[in-house]
Amino acid sequence: MKSIVIELQNVRKIYEAGVSKVYALNGVTMSVERGDFVAIMGPSGSGKSTLLNLIGCLDRPTEGRVIINGVDTANLSDKQLTELRRDTIGFIFQQYNLIPTLTAFENVELPMIFRGVAKSEREKRAKELLSLVGLEEEMHRRPMELSGGQQQRVAIARALANEPSILLCDEPTGNLDTRSGKAVMEIISKLNREGVTVVVVTHDPAIAAFAKRVVRIVDGVLVD
Repeated sequence: MKSIVIELQNVRKIYEAGVSKVYALNGVTMSVERGDFVAIMGPSGSGKSTLLNLIGCLDRPTEGRVIINGVDTANLSDKQLTELRRDTIGFIFQQYNLIPTLTAFENVELPMIFRGVAKSEREKRAKELLSLVGLEEEMHRRPMELSGGQQQRVAIARALANEPSILLCDEPTGNLDTRSGKAVMEIISKLNREGVTVVVVTHDPAIAAFAKRVVRIVDGVLVD
C-alpha cells in the first residue's frame, strides 16, 4: 500500500487587496501518494502556482493544513521549513534560476555545499547528475554558454543534488521549444519511474500527458 507524501486539508490562501480579499486558493483538499506523477492544470491566475508554492513550503496557507511526509508544516519554524525544503523537495522553475557566474557543475554542487556535504562526495554526485541529464561535456560552461534546454537540464540536475523524494516543477518547459521540452519531460518521467514523486504545474495538455493523474484548478478551486 502506497503512503501519502503530500496532503492538503481545506487550504485557503487569501490576499488583502484594499478593503477586499482575494482568494488565490479557496478550500483546496488533495493528496499525492508516494511515486505518483500529478499534473496541475488551469488557466493563468487560477491558483496553480500558489498551490505549488504551498506544497513546496515556499509560502504558508492562510487557513488549512499542508502535510509533507506526515509532518504538519504549520508546526514548523522557518528554520525547520528551510531544512524540509532542502532535504525533501527539489524545485524546477520555468526561468531556470541558475546563478550566471557559476558553471553548470558549480550550480549543481551548490545545494550540497549548503547542506554540508563533503567536497569529494558532492563533486562525485554533481558529475553523476550532469551525466544523467546528458551534460557531462558541458559541465564547465556557464549558463549563458548553454541553450535553454541545456540550462533546464542543469536545473534538473541541481534539483536532484540533495536526493529529494519530491520534485516540484512550475511550467518546466515554458521557455523551451517543443523538442527540448519533450526531452526535459522524458528526464522527469524517468525520475518518476525510479521512485521520485512528481508534481508539475502546466497549462499545456502535451506536458500533462506525461502525468499519471491530472488535477484541474479554476479560480482557486479544484474541479472535476
